[in-house]
Amino acid sequence: MADEPVVEVVGLGKTVDNGGEPLTILQDISFSVMAGESVAIVGASGSGKSTLLGLLAGLDVPSSGDIRLAGASLVALDEDARATLRGQLLGFVFQSFQLLPSLTALENVMLPLELAAQKAASTTAREWLMRVGLAHRLKHYPKHLSGGEQQRVALARAFAPSPKLVLADEPTGNLDADTGQQIIDLMFDLNARQGTTLILVTHDEAIAARCGRVLRIHSGRLVR
Repeated sequence: MADEPVVEVVGLGKTVDNGGEPLTILQDISFSVMAGESVAIVGASGSGKSTLLGLLAGLDVPSSGDIRLAGASLVALDEDARATLRGQLLGFVFQSFQLLPSLTALENVMLPLELAAQKAASTTAREWLMRVGLAHRLKHYPKHLSGGEQQRVALARAFAPSPKLVLADEPTGNLDADTGQQIIDLMFDLNARQGTTLILVTHDEAIAARCGRVLRIHSGRLVR
């Protein structure tokens, strides 16, 4: 359905064992995100925002509640099925870039395209690296790229498969202020052009303010 949320979180909770004692990280989290929205998740360090992002990606499973991505319940899926859904729906941008060191910039961007069995992966990856200003860095390995260049590769990798949803976890956290501003400008520009849904975890209120909506987490709960 056209008006179905891309993301629907219902009564989400996450509790872990802490030396024999339960530690509640998230409690009773509920929200929806519609197609094309940009949403910032903000909160102090340790508030649970990165845990929430990992749950949204299906990289972890909740202790209670449910997450539905494009109508599919993550709780109802096994690990392999969640991985398949990630490949179909999601793009990721991480604070630490998460590029594979043994692959060139071009090969890093090609990887999700090839995993999704998309045709002309090399051509698409080249086009995206051109869009992020790295046409001259196609054959460079991550160790030969600056932090800003690595994050540009990561942006190209995230957007190249045309995902419904991009998840970004502190994407400027390892960059200096000027480079971080360039990366944020580029990310929002790519997101607007693609019409992608964006969920962004950040501690930077200026970055959060550029999103259409802000969700605040305090001690594992959404602050209304």
